[in-house]
Amino acid sequence: MDKELIDIKMDKKFFSVVSLSDKSDDKDYWLHRNPIERMQHIEVLRRINYGHSATSRLQRILEFTEG
Repeated sequence: MDKELIDIKMDKKFFSVVSLSDKSDDKDYWLHRNPIERMQHIEVLRRINYGHSATSRLQRILEFTEG
């Protein structure tokens, strides 16, 4: 999967800009995908945005506050 992610390029022929008020079927599409597929796509988007620096996993941060 890592090699595939490195070679991802955006095909600008299929890119469009739409109004936020337009009805979209994106929500229905992702609601019908299983959680594993959703997480895999999140990883693809993260690597597209952050490149090779996204090779480490997301970190959880724990903070203590005094109450």
